[in-house]
This record gives sequence, structure tokens and C-alpha cells, in this order.
Amino acid sequence: MFDMEHGPYSIENVSDVAKVARSVGLGIFARVPELAKGYVSRLMDAGVQGIMVPMLSNRAEAQQLVGWARYAPVGKRGLASNAEFTDFGGMGSDAMSFMAEQNRRTLAIAQIETAEAIEKIDEIAAVEGIDVLLIGANDLAVSLGVPGDTMGKVTQDAIGKVADAADKNGKVFAIHSGDAMLEKWNSRMKMVMNTLDVDVLKNGFASIAAKYQQEPK
Repeated sequence: MFDMEHGPYSIENVSDVAKVARSVGLGIFARVPELAKGYVSRLMDAGVQGIMVPMLSNRAEAQQLVGWARYAPVGKRGLASNAEFTDFGGMGSDAMSFMAEQNRRTLAIAQIETAEAIEKIDEIAAVEGIDVLLIGANDLAVSLGVPGDTMGKVTQDAIGKVADAADKNGKVFAIHSGDAMLEKWNSRMKMVMNTLDVDVLKNGFASIAAKYQQEPK
């Protein structure tokens, strides 16, 4: 998952990695900086298979995401024919079958991390074409007025509402968080986001240092 909300990545960066990822069968996703056609549709054309929109908070925003990420009849995505997302193979002679197959391969991920989204979670979850309701626990806690208290009752009750809405509407429930949160909700999740590349590197180097570093004499 390329984080274009907080990270420095450009569409060109992601496009380069998407070519490699697709060639080896590795899924590639992006969190866009904001809900905008210029990000959603262009990144899909650049080869990304799933788009996550941060702080998606109501039905209208969910419908916009679907409209820009999916082809007709579900959405309104513009039909490009020979780009990274087709592996430069074009769409063939049957446009309807091509669009249906691309829709099947696309993930539209609503990141639920605002108090408004919790209040309106049932209407968000009911939108056709939204696949995943993914909790952003840190920002959700801030929006609920309990910054930093992601494991407390207020935040956990809100997360439970999202999980229930996902089950009711046949959506995937997911969380981006650390181990304690993921272990608590593991039985209800079908998609997991855990840790960051920088943390993987930091922890790996720290374990090597701890193994070989000598105590001062």
C-alpha cells in the first residue's frame, strides 16, 4: 500500500513500481492524498489494483470513489485501452467484458477514520462498489475526542459499529494498526494492514545490533 497521503510518492513513482508488481503477481494499492478524480482514475490507469481514500465520511464521498474507480454500469471511470493496467495488452474487441473484468479486479477501499463516518457508516457500507471498510485507528481516536486512546471504549465501540456494518452489507472489514488492535479484531477481519516499511527496517537493524553489540567495558 503506497501512502500518498503522508508519503512523498508521485503517480510516476507508483506507476514504475506497479509495472514490476504486476509482472510478478504482487498486488499493489495506493492511499491517495484526497478524494479527487485526478488521483483515483489516474492511479487506476497507472496499474494500481486498489485505491484507499482517507477520511471518507459519507455516502456522497463513497459514491464519488466508486464513480472514479469503476467502469459502467457501476461507476463512471473513463475507458483507456492500452496502459499499465492492461499490461499494455489493450482491452480487446469486447469492451463490456473488459470493463466487467476490470471492475471485478478492482478494490475500492473507504478508510473510516472520522466521527462523521461512524455516524453514517450504514449508508457508506450500503454503497454498491465499495469493497472494504478499513479503520484508521489513530485519526479515528482523534476525531472521536480521545487522541491516542485507540484501545479505549470510545474508539473500540466505534470500530465495532464498522465491523457490524461490514457484515450486514457484505463488505470486507479491515484495520491498519499494530499487533494489539489486530489481535483483538482478528476473527472479524478479512484484510490486514500492519506496520510500515521504515519500521520493518528499523526493527531488523535493531535486532542485529542487539545480537552483536558488546557491552561497554
